[in-house]
Amino acid sequence: MGKVTGFMEFERIEEGYKPVTERLKNYKEFVIGLDDAQANKQAARCMDCGTPFCNNGCPVNNIIPDFNDLVFRKDWKAAIDTLHSTNNFPEFTGRICPAPCEAACTLNVNEEAVGIKSIEHAIIDRAWHEGWVKPQPSAVKTGKKVAVVGSGPAGMAAAQQLARVGHDVTLFEKNDRIGGLLRYGIPDFKMEKTHIDRRAEQLVAEGVTIRTGVLVGDMPKGSKVTNWAKETISPEQLKKDFDAVLLTGGSEQSRDLPVPGRDLDGIHFAMEFLPQQNKVNAGDKLKNQLRADGKHVIVIGGGDTGSDCVGTSNRHGAVSVTQFEVMPEPPAEENRPMTWPYWPLKLRTSSSHEEGCERVFSISTKEFIGEKGKVTGLKTVQVEFKDGKLVDVPGTEKVLKADLVLLAMGFVNPVATVLESFGIDKDARGNAKATTDFTGGYATNVPKVFAAGDIRRGQSLVVWAIREGRQAARAVDEFLMGFSDLPR
Repeated sequence: MGKVTGFMEFERIEEGYKPVTERLKNYKEFVIGLDDAQANKQAARCMDCGTPFCNNGCPVNNIIPDFNDLVFRKDWKAAIDTLHSTNNFPEFTGRICPAPCEAACTLNVNEEAVGIKSIEHAIIDRAWHEGWVKPQPSAVKTGKKVAVVGSGPAGMAAAQQLARVGHDVTLFEKNDRIGGLLRYGIPDFKMEKTHIDRRAEQLVAEGVTIRTGVLVGDMPKGSKVTNWAKETISPEQLKKDFDAVLLTGGSEQSRDLPVPGRDLDGIHFAMEFLPQQNKVNAGDKLKNQLRADGKHVIVIGGGDTGSDCVGTSNRHGAVSVTQFEVMPEPPAEENRPMTWPYWPLKLRTSSSHEEGCERVFSISTKEFIGEKGKVTGLKTVQVEFKDGKLVDVPGTEKVLKADLVLLAMGFVNPVATVLESFGIDKDARGNAKATTDFTGGYATNVPKVFAAGDIRRGQSLVVWAIREGRQAARAVDEFLMGFSDLPR
């Protein structure tokens, strides 16, 4: 694949970033993608390794050596056809996927991995520029009607696959625009929402009916996640009107931090903070937007959502941003012989961290403190592992100033009322109980109701959502027709 000796001749080429001072002035994407010559050299590094572990490292099983070879040979049209054969939305994954495929790259055993993600990014951007991404409506209609509930990457992928084999698909979304957490969880500076909008146009051209502002099931009391829904529809009505129902909602119940002082003003979930800025970027007018201007911000949670809070706070003009992580600081480099081809534990510094952030590891928040009902600081303590448990380190207690605290500790399960209103059995983590077996895959205990994506597997990556949406589409198609030609 690529050039036989390319991996010995060429170094890995990283995508570039616009300067921090420039990108902090707006919410636009700032990644500088590879040009044709750089992509050609990067693809030339793909080895003829015999067993391409990258294929299995990728949840959607992208045919990576093939599209690398096609980019090396400058056959971009065939490259996008190959990429689209396994991935409905490469512009999503090419921007926000952490690239487990690169961790599994054979070259990554003792060298820098092939920049697979940057090549994928280059292929799909070239395809849109050249006009190669076109609707693919089905020439024949089956007469079957399918409701897909939830329009994140799982729902969008499933809707597209089902429409392309001739089913009449309606995509339901409780928010005012489709995209799920891609729309309201991922900041625009990581992925501008025009990428979702043009895929929505493609879905409509392929026959998908999109209904936004519709909540399926009961509105959770006091919910701050679903308060944009304008109408509700009952599960009974969906099951009556459609031949199959596929639930593809997200895992939206944020993990809380129930310590003293939690009820003080100024302490918010990340998913209260991030969606508001995305709505403002889209031109919406919001009253009392949560902002970090002039504030000392502490983000609790060291993952991607926490990093997104860091980047957004810096763009607001925060005085300082500190990110907490309860776990110890990972090593700067992984032990490759011990971890390859699996996803390694190592210190990862995001572009948001580089824009300005103090990172504190092995720290636990014991109490929020405040004045006149507003948070002013946190009481913290360093922690360490002892006998397999995290314990406080005596004498390390501190009080840190904070005007705004953002809780970004992950998500525990879907909004419970969705599954409860359908009567769907849940697993031990509160997710929809449905297997991925070849026979009856993604089916729940409720007849003709299926579940896929985060609502089934729990909080995960966009690439896993696309995989589950595609696989569930095949399962639904097989349920309706007795067989399916869709790829699994």
